Amino acid sequence: MSIWFITGASRGFGAELTRAALDRGHQVVATARNAQQVLDRFPEADDNLMPIALDVTDAGQITIAVAAAVAQFGGIDVLINNAGRGLLGAVEEATESEIRSIYEVNVFAPLAIMRAVLPVMRKNSSGTVVNISSVGGFASALGFGVYCSTKFALEGYTEALRDELAPLGVTAGIVEPGYFRTDFLDGTSLAVSAGIADYESGPVGDVRETAAGANHRQPGDPVKGAESIVDAVDSGEFPARLFLGSDTLSAVGAKVDAVSAELVRQKVTAASTDLA
Repeated sequence: MSIWFITGASRGFGAELTRAALDRGHQVVATARNAQQVLDRFPEADDNLMPIALDVTDAGQITIAVAAAVAQFGGIDVLINNAGRGLLGAVEEATESEIRSIYEVNVFAPLAIMRAVLPVMRKNSSGTVVNISSVGGFASALGFGVYCSTKFALEGYTEALRDELAPLGVTAGIVEPGYFRTDFLDGTSLAVSAGIADYESGPVGDVRETAAGANHRQPGDPVKGAESIVDAVDSGEFPARLFLGSDTLSAVGAKVDAVSAELVRQKVTAASTDLA
Protein backbone atom coordinates (compact mmCIF):
# COMPACT_ATOMS: atom_id res chain seq x y z
CA MET A 1 0.00 0.00 0.00
CA SER A 2 1.30 3.44 -0.97
CA ILE A 3 0.11 6.95 -0.22
CA TRP A 4 -0.76 8.91 -3.36
CA PHE A 5 -1.22 12.68 -3.73
CA ILE A 6 -3.09 13.50 -6.96
CA THR A 7 -3.99 16.95 -8.28
CA GLY A 8 -6.95 17.58 -10.56
CA ALA A 9 -8.64 14.46 -9.21
CA SER A 10 -12.30 15.34 -9.77
CA ARG A 11 -12.41 14.50 -13.49
CA GLY A 12 -10.50 13.22 -16.50
CA PHE A 13 -7.20 11.47 -15.97
CA GLY A 14 -7.08 12.58 -12.34
CA ALA A 15 -10.35 10.84 -11.51
CA GLU A 16 -9.36 7.66 -13.34
CA LEU A 17 -5.97 7.65 -11.59
CA THR A 18 -7.72 8.05 -8.25
CA ARG A 19 -10.04 5.16 -9.05
CA ALA A 20 -7.22 2.91 -10.25
CA ALA A 21 -5.04 3.63 -7.22
CA LEU A 22 -7.93 3.00 -4.80
CA ASP A 23 -8.76 -0.24 -6.59
CA ARG A 24 -5.18 -1.41 -5.94
CA GLY A 25 -5.60 -0.73 -2.22
CA HIS A 26 -3.58 2.48 -2.13
CA GLN A 27 -4.46 5.47 0.04
CA VAL A 28 -5.23 8.52 -2.08
CA VAL A 29 -5.19 12.21 -1.25
CA ALA A 30 -7.38 13.45 -4.11
CA THR A 31 -7.23 17.20 -4.61
CA ALA A 32 -9.45 19.44 -6.68
CA ARG A 33 -10.69 23.00 -6.51
CA ASN A 34 -13.96 21.59 -5.16
CA ALA A 35 -13.45 18.64 -2.82
CA GLN A 36 -17.17 17.82 -2.93
CA GLN A 37 -16.80 16.92 -6.61
CA VAL A 38 -14.31 14.25 -5.60
CA LEU A 39 -16.75 12.86 -3.02
CA ASP A 40 -19.53 12.89 -5.60
CA ARG A 41 -17.30 11.02 -8.03
CA PHE A 42 -16.45 8.30 -5.50
CA PRO A 43 -19.52 7.86 -3.26
CA GLU A 44 -18.53 4.31 -2.27
CA ALA A 45 -14.96 5.19 -1.26
CA ASP A 46 -13.76 4.28 2.23
CA ASP A 47 -11.19 5.89 4.51
CA ASN A 48 -8.46 5.27 1.93
CA LEU A 49 -9.75 8.36 0.08
CA MET A 50 -8.98 11.81 1.46
CA PRO A 51 -10.51 14.60 -0.66
CA ILE A 52 -8.90 18.02 -0.22
CA ALA A 53 -9.87 21.35 -1.76
CA LEU A 54 -6.82 22.77 -3.51
CA ASP A 55 -6.18 25.61 -5.90
CA VAL A 56 -2.79 24.54 -7.25
CA THR A 57 -1.81 28.17 -7.87
CA ASP A 58 -2.20 29.07 -4.18
CA ALA A 59 1.02 28.44 -2.24
CA GLY A 60 -0.75 28.62 1.12
CA GLN A 61 -3.29 26.00 0.12
CA ILE A 62 -0.51 23.72 -1.14
CA THR A 63 1.27 23.87 2.22
CA ILE A 64 -1.95 23.11 4.09
CA ALA A 65 -2.92 20.24 1.77
CA VAL A 66 0.46 18.52 2.01
CA ALA A 67 0.54 18.91 5.80
CA ALA A 68 -2.98 17.47 6.05
CA ALA A 69 -2.02 14.51 3.88
CA VAL A 70 1.01 13.72 6.02
CA ALA A 71 -0.99 14.12 9.23
CA GLN A 72 -3.72 11.78 7.97
CA PHE A 73 -1.68 9.04 6.32
CA GLY A 74 1.84 9.52 7.67
CA GLY A 75 3.57 10.52 4.46
CA ILE A 76 3.38 10.77 0.67
CA ASP A 77 4.88 8.05 -1.52
CA VAL A 78 3.57 9.07 -4.94
CA LEU A 79 2.93 12.56 -6.29
CA ILE A 80 0.89 12.90 -9.47
CA ASN A 81 0.96 16.44 -10.87
CA ASN A 82 -2.06 16.07 -13.12
CA ALA A 83 -3.94 19.38 -12.90
CA GLY A 84 -3.53 21.41 -16.06
CA ARG A 85 -5.09 23.75 -18.58
CA GLY A 86 -5.08 24.03 -22.36
CA LEU A 87 -4.94 27.02 -24.70
CA LEU A 88 -5.97 26.90 -28.35
CA GLY A 89 -4.85 29.52 -30.85
CA ALA A 90 -1.85 30.79 -32.78
CA VAL A 91 1.10 31.90 -30.67
CA GLU A 92 0.57 35.51 -31.77
CA GLU A 93 -3.10 35.36 -30.80
CA ALA A 94 -2.41 34.51 -27.15
CA THR A 95 -2.65 37.48 -24.81
CA GLU A 96 -0.14 38.09 -22.02
CA SER A 97 -2.87 37.32 -19.51
CA GLU A 98 -3.68 33.98 -21.17
CA ILE A 99 0.00 33.03 -21.33
CA ARG A 100 0.67 33.90 -17.70
CA SER A 101 -2.46 32.06 -16.59
CA ILE A 102 -1.57 28.78 -18.29
CA TYR A 103 2.03 28.98 -17.09
CA GLU A 104 0.82 29.42 -13.51
CA VAL A 105 -1.15 26.16 -13.69
CA ASN A 106 1.01 24.01 -15.98
CA VAL A 107 4.53 25.11 -15.02
CA PHE A 108 4.73 26.95 -11.71
CA ALA A 109 2.09 24.96 -9.80
CA PRO A 110 3.84 21.58 -10.25
CA LEU A 111 7.09 23.19 -9.09
CA ALA A 112 5.40 24.57 -5.98
CA ILE A 113 3.77 21.25 -5.16
CA MET A 114 7.03 19.38 -5.62
CA ARG A 115 8.81 21.81 -3.30
CA ALA A 116 6.20 20.99 -0.66
CA VAL A 117 6.22 17.21 -1.17
CA LEU A 118 9.87 16.42 -1.88
CA PRO A 119 11.09 17.06 1.69
CA VAL A 120 8.72 14.29 2.81
CA MET A 121 10.09 11.91 0.18
CA ARG A 122 13.72 12.82 0.81
CA LYS A 123 13.27 12.18 4.52
CA ASN A 124 12.18 8.62 3.70
CA SER A 125 14.71 8.17 0.87
CA SER A 126 11.89 6.95 -1.36
CA GLY A 127 9.06 8.20 -3.52
CA THR A 128 7.86 8.70 -7.07
CA VAL A 129 7.01 12.00 -8.76
CA VAL A 130 4.92 11.73 -11.92
CA ASN A 131 4.36 14.87 -13.97
CA ILE A 132 1.58 14.56 -16.53
CA SER A 133 2.79 16.18 -19.72
CA SER A 134 1.47 15.60 -23.24
CA VAL A 135 2.62 14.43 -26.63
CA GLY A 136 2.77 18.20 -27.16
CA GLY A 137 5.60 18.32 -24.64
CA PHE A 138 7.76 16.37 -27.06
CA ALA A 139 6.46 17.47 -30.45
CA SER A 140 4.78 20.88 -30.59
CA ALA A 141 1.74 21.48 -32.77
CA LEU A 142 0.46 24.57 -34.54
CA GLY A 143 -2.57 26.05 -32.85
CA PHE A 144 -1.33 24.78 -29.49
CA GLY A 145 2.07 26.48 -29.40
CA VAL A 146 1.73 28.22 -26.04
CA TYR A 147 0.20 25.15 -24.41
CA CYS A 148 2.97 22.96 -25.82
CA SER A 149 5.58 25.40 -24.53
CA THR A 150 4.31 24.84 -20.98
CA LYS A 151 4.72 21.11 -21.41
CA PHE A 152 8.21 21.58 -22.86
CA ALA A 153 9.06 23.50 -19.68
CA LEU A 154 7.54 20.78 -17.49
CA GLU A 155 9.55 18.11 -19.28
CA GLY A 156 12.74 20.15 -19.14
CA TYR A 157 12.79 20.48 -15.39
CA THR A 158 11.51 16.95 -14.85
CA GLU A 159 14.43 15.51 -16.84
CA ALA A 160 16.87 17.38 -14.58
CA LEU A 161 14.86 16.52 -11.46
CA ARG A 162 15.06 12.81 -12.28
CA ASP A 163 18.86 12.91 -12.22
CA GLU A 164 18.95 15.13 -9.13
CA LEU A 165 16.65 12.87 -7.11
CA ALA A 166 18.04 9.48 -8.16
CA PRO A 167 20.91 9.49 -5.60
CA LEU A 168 18.34 10.30 -2.90
CA GLY A 169 16.16 7.27 -3.60
CA VAL A 170 13.37 9.25 -5.29
CA THR A 171 12.20 8.78 -8.88
CA ALA A 172 10.74 11.40 -11.22
CA GLY A 173 9.18 10.77 -14.62
CA ILE A 174 6.94 12.18 -17.30
CA VAL A 175 3.72 10.88 -18.86
CA GLU A 176 3.07 11.84 -22.47
CA PRO A 177 -0.56 11.08 -23.35
CA GLY A 178 -1.95 11.68 -26.81
CA TYR A 179 -5.61 12.53 -27.36
CA PHE A 180 -7.62 10.72 -24.69
CA ARG A 181 -11.39 10.85 -24.33
CA THR A 182 -11.55 13.22 -21.38
CA ASP A 183 -13.01 16.71 -21.02
CA PHE A 184 -9.70 18.36 -21.98
CA LEU A 185 -11.24 19.99 -25.07
CA ASP A 186 -14.22 21.30 -23.08
CA GLY A 187 -14.45 24.95 -22.10
CA THR A 188 -13.76 23.96 -18.49
CA SER A 189 -10.22 22.87 -19.42
CA LEU A 190 -9.42 24.56 -22.73
CA ALA A 191 -9.29 28.31 -23.25
CA VAL A 192 -9.49 29.65 -26.80
CA SER A 193 -7.67 32.82 -27.82
CA ALA A 194 -9.52 35.45 -29.82
CA GLY A 195 -8.72 34.94 -33.48
CA ILE A 196 -6.70 37.14 -35.82
CA ALA A 197 -8.27 37.18 -39.27
CA ASP A 198 -5.06 36.32 -41.13
CA TYR A 199 -4.88 32.97 -39.34
CA GLU A 200 -8.52 31.96 -39.70
CA SER A 201 -8.35 30.80 -43.32
CA GLY A 202 -5.16 28.81 -42.77
CA PRO A 203 -4.06 25.80 -40.74
CA VAL A 204 -4.73 27.45 -37.36
CA GLY A 205 -8.36 27.94 -38.34
CA ASP A 206 -8.47 24.31 -39.42
CA VAL A 207 -7.13 23.24 -36.01
CA ARG A 208 -9.86 25.21 -34.25
CA GLU A 209 -12.51 23.37 -36.25
CA THR A 210 -10.82 19.99 -35.83
CA ALA A 211 -10.54 20.42 -32.06
CA ALA A 212 -14.23 21.18 -31.75
CA GLY A 213 -15.15 18.15 -33.84
CA ALA A 214 -12.76 15.84 -32.00
CA ASN A 215 -14.13 16.58 -28.54
CA HIS A 216 -15.31 13.36 -26.86
CA ARG A 217 -14.26 11.42 -29.96
CA GLN A 218 -10.59 11.10 -29.04
CA PRO A 219 -9.07 7.62 -29.55
CA GLY A 220 -7.42 7.18 -26.14
CA ASP A 221 -9.14 5.32 -23.30
CA PRO A 222 -8.48 7.20 -20.02
CA VAL A 223 -9.24 4.09 -17.95
CA LYS A 224 -6.53 2.12 -19.76
CA GLY A 225 -4.20 5.10 -19.60
CA ALA A 226 -4.64 5.45 -15.85
CA GLU A 227 -4.07 1.73 -15.33
CA SER A 228 -0.83 1.96 -17.30
CA ILE A 229 0.39 4.82 -15.11
CA VAL A 230 -0.44 2.95 -11.90
CA ASP A 231 1.24 -0.18 -13.30
CA ALA A 232 4.40 1.82 -14.01
CA VAL A 233 4.43 3.34 -10.52
CA ASP A 234 3.76 0.01 -8.82
CA SER A 235 6.56 -1.64 -10.79
CA GLY A 236 9.10 0.48 -8.93
CA GLU A 237 10.78 1.34 -12.23
CA PHE A 238 8.94 4.37 -13.58
CA PRO A 239 10.50 5.38 -16.92
CA ALA A 240 11.85 8.80 -17.80
CA ARG A 241 8.95 9.04 -20.25
CA LEU A 242 5.79 6.94 -20.33
CA PHE A 243 4.21 7.16 -23.79
CA LEU A 244 0.44 6.64 -23.92
CA GLY A 245 -1.58 6.29 -27.12
CA SER A 246 -0.88 5.22 -30.69
CA ASP A 247 -1.01 8.88 -31.75
CA THR A 248 1.79 9.65 -29.30
CA LEU A 249 3.90 6.84 -30.75
CA SER A 250 3.40 8.23 -34.25
CA ALA A 251 4.16 11.85 -33.33
CA VAL A 252 7.20 11.04 -31.19
CA GLY A 253 8.55 8.63 -33.79
CA ALA A 254 8.15 11.21 -36.55
CA LYS A 255 10.01 13.88 -34.56
CA VAL A 256 12.81 11.49 -33.58
CA ASP A 257 13.27 10.57 -37.24
CA ALA A 258 13.22 14.22 -38.34
CA VAL A 259 15.73 15.32 -35.69
CA SER A 260 18.00 12.35 -36.43
CA ALA A 261 18.02 13.23 -40.13
CA GLU A 262 18.76 16.87 -39.32
CA LEU A 263 21.67 15.85 -37.10
CA VAL A 264 23.20 13.91 -39.96
CA ARG A 265 22.76 16.83 -42.38
CA GLN A 266 24.30 19.34 -39.99
CA LYS A 267 27.04 17.15 -38.51
CA VAL A 268 29.96 18.75 -40.36
CA THR A 269 28.77 22.32 -39.80
CA ALA A 270 28.08 21.76 -36.10
CA ALA A 271 31.48 20.17 -35.47
CA SER A 272 33.27 22.93 -37.38
CA THR A 273 32.28 25.58 -34.81
CA ASP A 274 34.47 24.18 -32.00
CA LEU A 275 37.65 26.01 -31.04
CA ALA A 276 40.57 24.59 -32.99
